[in-house]
Amino acid sequence: MFSPGRYFDEVIGQARRSPPPPTPASTHDSHGHDSFRTDPASDVSSMQKPFMRIPYTGPLPPPIIIPRTANTPSGAVSALHAFLSAPPSPHLRHPPAPDGSSQTVLLTGAGISVASGLADYRGAAGTYTLNKTYRPIYYNEFISSHEARKRYWARSFLGWTNLHRARPNAGHMAVKRLGEMGTIQSVITQNVDSFHPLAHPALPTLELHGYLRTLVCINCHTPLPRSTFQASLAALNPTWSTFLSTLLSSGALTTENPSERLAKGLKTNPDGDVDLPSAPYPTFRYPACPACLQNPPLLPSGARATVTVDPDGAWSPSSTAGILKPAVVMFGESIAPGVKTAAEHAIDAASRILVVGTSLATYSAWRLVKRATERGMPIAIVNLGGVRGEEAFFKKDMDAGKGGEAEAEAEDGVRCSERADTLLPLLVKRMGGVMSGGVGVEDEKGGGARVGGVSALGRME
Repeated sequence: MFSPGRYFDEVIGQARRSPPPPTPASTHDSHGHDSFRTDPASDVSSMQKPFMRIPYTGPLPPPIIIPRTANTPSGAVSALHAFLSAPPSPHLRHPPAPDGSSQTVLLTGAGISVASGLADYRGAAGTYTLNKTYRPIYYNEFISSHEARKRYWARSFLGWTNLHRARPNAGHMAVKRLGEMGTIQSVITQNVDSFHPLAHPALPTLELHGYLRTLVCINCHTPLPRSTFQASLAALNPTWSTFLSTLLSSGALTTENPSERLAKGLKTNPDGDVDLPSAPYPTFRYPACPACLQNPPLLPSGARATVTVDPDGAWSPSSTAGILKPAVVMFGESIAPGVKTAAEHAIDAASRILVVGTSLATYSAWRLVKRATERGMPIAIVNLGGVRGEEAFFKKDMDAGKGGEAEAEAEDGVRCSERADTLLPLLVKRMGGVMSGGVGVEDEKGGGARVGGVSALGRME
């Protein structure tokens, strides 16, 4: 049977015993002057914003079921139907739409993409459930450490193919139909897989944590398509590229079963990350930003940056710029002010919020639901397992029924523990809609759906 560990021991592991290539004693800036190397992190703004992507590490409560009849798929569908069909709540602390109609904003997380073969964080087969030692890379670690970037890009190089091939599932297509039916007016997603804009380009989608289809230079801010970057990684790391081909042919990456992947020596994590405990990550190389290489930018100090590469074009640690980063909000990184404001406006413009496939364990998402609560908006949550702070979101509904009071109506709030890819299509049918066909994807002739200037397969166009 194919063993990733044995492969590295026999092939890539030899690189561990080879001396690293010499680094230049001095480098030159764009004007040919000698310059001293400085830590790239010192030239990156580290100002902390109040809203960052930080995971919640405390235990999650068991799921609350509201109303009690929402403990089955049919009961949950009936409750959601009542919730989404109700007029604006009289408890809203802001006026409803001018025409008096209800506006629903949808907030989604990794759970809606599990049926597409992607890992989530805290589900039954989630990364934090199966891999207790998993720790995502943090922003400051990525920008300040060359070795951390090697490790990150090596794992991402192996995981990108599966993410690249994955497609939106029935849950995403149900969101499309709910948008076409006028039930949902906007979407905020924590996911970085681009499935929402691909499945329903006509329904406004805010990608709260960015997207993996593009990279961006942390120095000059020039974007680069991930497909171009992936090709550069393959060229710079031919042995790793051969290993990736072997993984694919063995089926280790193509199976959607986390247990099967683990049996083949792989640990797959969210956002296209593949962990190989025996891999010699220090041997991995990554390219410099092409724009910085051609025209080194000015540093905050006013000095011209230095960008050097080895003979094959790999970024050299003697550089003071040219570091490419995925266009995602990493853990510990601040969300861009414009994105933060747009998310708040989407909440404020709605009269209710539907939360699907997230435990709200990330503060940037949890605070949006908290904002909705403070504005008197009814809340519905569809998520397998517990949700951070859900008792506070449903306190009024939980109190209903005590002291002889009748149970709260579903239009006031819904909490159910169901799969999004099965429940949302049932909801569409219950609301009188018909599920449309699959997502338009690139066929053998090269055509494909587009995502805001990006093709279905992630190519910038």
